[in-house]
Amino acid sequence: MRDREEQSVKEAKRMEKRTAEEAGQLAKEQARKKVDVAREQAIEKEQSVKEAKRMEKRTAEEAGQLAKEQARKKVDVAREHAIEKEQSVKEAERMEKRTAEEAGQLAKEQARKKADVAREQAIAEAQKARKLKAKKQPPE
Repeated sequence: MRDREEQSVKEAKRMEKRTAEEAGQLAKEQARKKVDVAREQAIEKEQSVKEAKRMEKRTAEEAGQLAKEQARKKVDVAREHAIEKEQSVKEAERMEKRTAEEAGQLAKEQARKKADVAREQAIAEAQKARKLKAKKQPPE
C-alpha cells in the first residue's frame, strides 16, 4: 500500500509538474501572441504612416503639377495673345500700305485724266484755231 501511496504521490507530483509546465507553456504562448500582435500593430502603424506620407507627397506633387499646368496655360494664352496682336498689327500695316497705294493710284489716275482732258482741250483748241485760220484765209 505504501507503494501505492508513493505512486499516487509521484503521480500527483507529475501531474503538478505537467500542470505547471502547461501553465508555463500557456503563459509563453500568450506572451508570444501578445508580442506578435504588438509587432503586427507596429507594422500596420508604420504602413499607415508610410501611406499617409505617400498621400501627402502625391497631394503636394499634384498641387505642383496643377500649378505648372496653370502656368503653362497662362504662358500659352499670353503667347496666343501676342501672336494675335502681332497679326493685328501686320494686318493694320497691310491695310495702311494698301490705302496709301490706292491713294497713290487714285492720284495717278486723276493726274492722267487731267492730262487727257488737257490734251483733248489742246487738240480741240488747235482744231478750232485751224478752222478759224482756214476761214480767215482767202480761198486760193
